[in-house]
Amino acid sequence: MPDKKVVIRKAEDSDHEAIIGVLLDAYEQYERTFSAERWTQYKTSILQSIEATTTKERLVAELDGEIIGSVFIYDSSETAYGDNPKLDIHNPVIRLLGVSQKARGHGVATELIRASAKLSLEWGADQLHLHTSDMMDSAVRLYEHLGFERDYDKQFMSGDLLVKSYRLILRETSLLNA
Repeated sequence: MPDKKVVIRKAEDSDHEAIIGVLLDAYEQYERTFSAERWTQYKTSILQSIEATTTKERLVAELDGEIIGSVFIYDSSETAYGDNPKLDIHNPVIRLLGVSQKARGHGVATELIRASAKLSLEWGADQLHLHTSDMMDSAVRLYEHLGFERDYDKQFMSGDLLVKSYRLILRETSLLNA
């Protein structure tokens, strides 16, 4: 894969089933960290988010005609999560960043985040936000490596899970210069 070109593009309606497949594959690794009931709720939440009409843009990563990753971009925390919790983020929020397990380690997630940051800047935003938890430790390391910083005022609890908030200052990031 290193010598092949990954293409990041806006998702099309015809990509719907492939996006579901990628996200379920990408998040499947967390099934063991939840109770059966909590995993069912989490998986249902993923599937409902895929169908949400509040998404501003869906991006996919494609390699040789196959979708291997995706990310969803929302205008604000309200469009990303509704009013629960009330986070007052009025900049783009990315959710459902996922890369198929077979395509990991080749920079796909970085390219999806870079494309999200570029779009956010084009839309006039000064920050890009995301939420994650410690169970997604490799994702946390990636976000911090890319220049995201913790935003403690925008974190929240989901049951007994701390959902950490991160933000990227778009005009200061080297991510957009690469």
